[in-house]
Amino acid sequence: MWDPAVYHRFGNERSRPFFDLLARVGAERPRAVTDLGCGSGELTATLAARWPGARVTGLDSSPEMIAKARGLDTPVEFAVADLRDWRPGPDTDVVVTNAALQWVPGHRDLIGRWARALPSGACLAMQVPGNFAAPSHRALQELARGEPYRAAIGEIVREAPVDDPSGYAALLTGAGAAVDAWETTYVHLLPETGADHPVLRWMEGTALRPVKAALDDTRWRDLRAALGARLAAEYPAHNGFVAFPFRRIFVVAEL
Repeated sequence: MWDPAVYHRFGNERSRPFFDLLARVGAERPRAVTDLGCGSGELTATLAARWPGARVTGLDSSPEMIAKARGLDTPVEFAVADLRDWRPGPDTDVVVTNAALQWVPGHRDLIGRWARALPSGACLAMQVPGNFAAPSHRALQELARGEPYRAAIGEIVREAPVDDPSGYAALLTGAGAAVDAWETTYVHLLPETGADHPVLRWMEGTALRPVKAALDDTRWRDLRAALGARLAAEYPAHNGFVAFPFRRIFVVAEL
């Protein structure tokens, strides 16, 4: 279950890649814009502000996130949907998917299918986290493979669920697109507040969500404590802040 409040603990840091991605989208007057994996909708609402003449739709598989999104004062139409079932319409000129495809096994096939189905001149803009080899995620992977967690979460925590920019570029140029692909490592300076390590608090909004759902309360508390200790060693605080490098992968494809 997604918790919008937990996800938004670091809202400014999480939203910056979205705006960096959209800055490279040149569409001027799209007819229809779809945000796949829209979350709680605040970023999707900025698409309606940018393209007021477009029909903007936000889709997400989380009922909790869509309930939050529907409370916004925006003309965006929000709906609960599995992005694996989505098909672009003949007027879909912009597709945005921000920090969502890493949750979808086999998403390369989806990207290729979308690219082939989009109308000529359409734009597909995507961003995924590329930090799965970072100390934070390596620590989680090692704990997940050990006892007493392996049976419950060993398959949930994946080591390499995304491609690199070159891989996505090859996929989309093969579909006939002009591609702009790049990666950025943001150094988020997370403030030390409270007893919990800030990187642990960050991970609770994303990577740890399915882990928590798969464990009983006792094992969740034990894993959380063990991971927190590992993170404190890997990411020490300096002057009241923890530096958390975070790699992101971006692709903008024009069909």
